[in-house]
Amino acid sequence: MSISSGPILDDRVNSIIDRLEASRRRPTNDGPMASGEIDPYLYADYGFSIQPAQGDLIYLLCRSIGAKRVVEFATSVAMSTLYFAAAVRDNGGGIVIGSEIVPAKIATAKRNLTDAGLAELVDIREGDARVTLRDLGGPVDFVLIDGWPTEDESSLAMQVMKVVAPQIRPGGLVMNDNGEKDYLAFVRNPANGFRSISLPLKGSTELSVKVG
Repeated sequence: MSISSGPILDDRVNSIIDRLEASRRRPTNDGPMASGEIDPYLYADYGFSIQPAQGDLIYLLCRSIGAKRVVEFATSVAMSTLYFAAAVRDNGGGIVIGSEIVPAKIATAKRNLTDAGLAELVDIREGDARVTLRDLGGPVDFVLIDGWPTEDESSLAMQVMKVVAPQIRPGGLVMNDNGEKDYLAFVRNPANGFRSISLPLKGSTELSVKVG
């Protein structure tokens, strides 16, 4: 086994992560948030994924809390899923529940997970996360909310958070990648049962723990 610069020691998993990172690119319109073209099907060939530093943190946090049941919105091409599934496997087994609305991305994600040897740990649910994540089958340990811009007054991140928050166990963690204003207002209000901090990763990454 080669010496890894990150916390995952599985060369097979790291090779897929490296491949996805090397192929990372932006669309010609610079993406939905910059262009206003928010139809997710227009970006079937692009993985708007977390960065490796965020993934390394996800892996370490999942290991530290012994995470067995984790959830992510959205799966995209499975960059974040690889970190979650590796952690769950290394914790002794469990399930990663993902949600993705674009079928082409689900197909790509499944290929990447199969190549990494992690496919059996992952349940990718096709469709709108506000529907597919309503029943997670029990309390969950960690959630990634990596939202998509919408024309609604309420951000999609916040709408999904309202669905999954009651299903997070006390002491469970939530990471948010895009810092939507209404989402931040929610997790930073102690009345909603979370304590939260902004981390200097990918511009800003919000990490919250459910305390109530």
